[in-house]
Amino acid sequence: MQKSRLIYILLAIFLGGLGIHNFYAGYKKKAITQILCVFPGCLLVIPVFVAMIWVLVDICTVTHDADGVALS
Repeated sequence: MQKSRLIYILLAIFLGGLGIHNFYAGYKKKAITQILCVFPGCLLVIPVFVAMIWVLVDICTVTHDADGVALS
C-alpha cells in the first residue's frame, strides 16, 4: 500500500523524536533505535538536539518506504 509523504513529514515534525514517522514508513529497527536513543535522555539537551537533526535528515532524504515503494 502506498503511503503519503505529507503524512510522513507531519508525523516527523510532531512526533519525530519518538520515531513514529519511521514506524509509518516501515523502518521498524530505525524507529526503535530512535526511541531508545532519545527516550532515556529526554531531560538532557544533547539527545533532543540530535533527535531534531535526525528528524530533519529523515524529512529531506526518505522518499521510499521500507518496501521500496515511493512515498506519494
